[in-house]
Amino acid sequence: MTSLQDFMISRVRVKMFELFFTNPGEMYYVRQITRKIKEEINAVRRELDKMLGYGLLRSEQRGNRLYYYLNKRYLYFQEIHQMVTKNTGLGKKIRKLRRKLGTLEFVMFSGRFVRGLAPRQNEVDVLVIGDVVLPELEALIKEEESRLEREVRVAVFEKKEFDFRKTRRDPFIMDVLFSSRVMVIGNEDEFVDRQILGLA
Repeated sequence: MTSLQDFMISRVRVKMFELFFTNPGEMYYVRQITRKIKEEINAVRRELDKMLGYGLLRSEQRGNRLYYYLNKRYLYFQEIHQMVTKNTGLGKKIRKLRRKLGTLEFVMFSGRFVRGLAPRQNEVDVLVIGDVVLPELEALIKEEESRLEREVRVAVFEKKEFDFRKTRRDPFIMDVLFSSRVMVIGNEDEFVDRQILGLA
């Protein structure tokens, strides 16, 4: 299975990306980071200096501690966040267990879900399209709900029904298609399929 390590030389950097991007609103001090990722403090300091240097992180002094946090205006913030989402947590489990879950055409996480925010009314966190083994998917969702300590809203459609609803401009599907998202499985262009929507 592909992973972030494919694109990065530093194992420590991968762990730090995963820590910061799975908790994008959090701030950490050096010793806290070393405990969480189980790496030596000098290696962590080196990576922090690099990440500060190119602008991915910012720092803030609070009392006698220097805290580090993500710069959400960093040029590649969204792209890195998407890669980490696919490589950690529920995204990683779905990709790893893809065959057990059935024949998955598309799996999408909403932008709000990825950012750690609860869905708005009538929104879903996760949309799954395909011939899905529901008990297997439900088991993964229950694990995620325990971790997040909240309900995870999931919608599951067979591919034919999803395509049919697109042709009918179903309001729920239109909301999904025009909202921010991360594609965990499947191609974004095929998911939106503008020709079916009559928007080409």
